[in-house]
Amino acid sequence: MTQGTLRSRAVTPRPREDLVELLRPEGCALLTVECQRGVVGPDSALPELAAVAHESGALGRVAQLVAAAHDTGVQVLHAVAERRADGRGANRNAPLFRAVERLPVRQLTGSAAVRIAEPVPVAAEDLVVRRLHGLSPIAGTDVDALLRNLGCRTLVITGVSANVAIPGAVFDAVNLGYTAVVPEDAIAGVPASYTPAMVRHTLSLVAAVTTAEEVADCWRRAAVTPSRSSFPAP
Repeated sequence: MTQGTLRSRAVTPRPREDLVELLRPEGCALLTVECQRGVVGPDSALPELAAVAHESGALGRVAQLVAAAHDTGVQVLHAVAERRADGRGANRNAPLFRAVERLPVRQLTGSAAVRIAEPVPVAAEDLVVRRLHGLSPIAGTDVDALLRNLGCRTLVITGVSANVAIPGAVFDAVNLGYTAVVPEDAIAGVPASYTPAMVRHTLSLVAAVTTAEEVADCWRRAAVTPSRSSFPAP
């Protein structure tokens, strides 16, 4: 089977009822990736990315999804990238890491830059997973263990950036046995035109691609009182 055939099948919309079953709240979690003030806030270290996240409406849709998750019993995890002031434990083995060290805004532990950005709501039951190293919000962090303990089999992945962290999270989730769901209008990257290309040519091959509204609608249709302990880990 050719890659073109795979791609044409991958971009075919999933049957509505199949998506509802996939997104049942008791076996699903929502991950927000680097939706922090120092990345997508008004004082971002990456103003071009922050502008795209706001102007595209992606950050607003992340906020809507988080609110919908709170209303329907879906577990929310916020993945935050940060650094110690002394840089101890941080990677330096790629140009991106070395560039981050020179940025005027640093994602320092305990600073305002690593707080979840407005308008994304944070509830007491949300889990915040912080990392000091690497490119992925999943590899080498607590995300996998937390999802398994919660009985989650489906992970909805949102946030930034479509250039690096989002595809990294999708690949890691799939490799660990989870089903990845990507609301394509709730992620952002630079330039803005890159995101739909990444979705079409890469993410659609390994994840269920949908919209934020469809995810929220599925949660509302299938909402139940969570009983996560009865769901086997992947």
